[in-house]
Amino acid sequence: MEVKGIAPREAFGKALVKLGRLNERVVVLDADVSTSTKTSEFRKVFPARFFQIGIREQNMIGIAAGMATVGLIPFASTFAVFATKRACDQVSISVAYPRLNVKINGSYGGIPTGKAGATHQSVQDIAIMRSMPNMTVIVPADGVETEKAVFASAEMEGPVYIRTVRCPVPVIFKEDYHFRIGKAVVLREGDDITLISTGMMTPKAISAAEILNREGINPRLIHMPTIKPIDKEAILESAEKTRAIITIENHSIIGGLGGAVAEVLTESCPTILKRIGIRDHFGESGDNEAIFSKYGMNTENIVETAKKLLEGRGENEDCGH
Repeated sequence: MEVKGIAPREAFGKALVKLGRLNERVVVLDADVSTSTKTSEFRKVFPARFFQIGIREQNMIGIAAGMATVGLIPFASTFAVFATKRACDQVSISVAYPRLNVKINGSYGGIPTGKAGATHQSVQDIAIMRSMPNMTVIVPADGVETEKAVFASAEMEGPVYIRTVRCPVPVIFKEDYHFRIGKAVVLREGDDITLISTGMMTPKAISAAEILNREGINPRLIHMPTIKPIDKEAILESAEKTRAIITIENHSIIGGLGGAVAEVLTESCPTILKRIGIRDHFGESGDNEAIFSKYGMNTENIVETAKKLLEGRGENEDCGH
């Protein structure tokens, strides 16, 4: 894993420029936070295809929907908390319901918001977006995957929500990595326990897996970049191999990755499951890593949870599917 980090928001802005050079149908809309979401990079190169809507997130989504009806590929960008809550009705009715080709960037996802605190920490956005019919939800792990997710979303027809984070994240994928919407990535084979992570938590899960391996535990590690459609096959294969799963996400455990995995397991293969993420409370302002540790979401917490789960695990019955 490369030590140097790249902020996914930075990778998102650069990817838009690359995409814009290849496809003239791509336009970008922003809700007065372009220097933060890094859509300002697109504005510099393609000012005529950049639309600054102002602090009017609902209006931005409506305009993007209209653009999609005339063949453009609009990328509407703002902070995740505003894209999914303030503009929720417009996203649902104007974009998801008619299945329009709008791509939404939810920046500043989860805890890392530059100490902005609970008002800007979007801990429910994945749950909101994946509950909408027709919506695809992507949570890239690093800068490389963010760029590939941008290109993949532009290639597919229909609404897409891409979640990016503010802080630098270690690079875990090489440039030749093949990203596929709806497909999980097996980062490590193992037969003792499965770690399923998404977004910026995957580098933390990689570090935890390395620690566990040094201590004689052989974890299987799955990166889940697409929360909807979820890769059911990867989840069930892991359940059969290890009979114990831990989900790890920078989001509420209610309705996010943990909820999606729980739904798959409950219907097809009941399995011991522990969910690491933000529990049923709002966030707070402070140092990112300190908050991750306080909420039990850091590398050391993943290691501790895995050990406790293995110590107390009973024998599971066969899946029977």
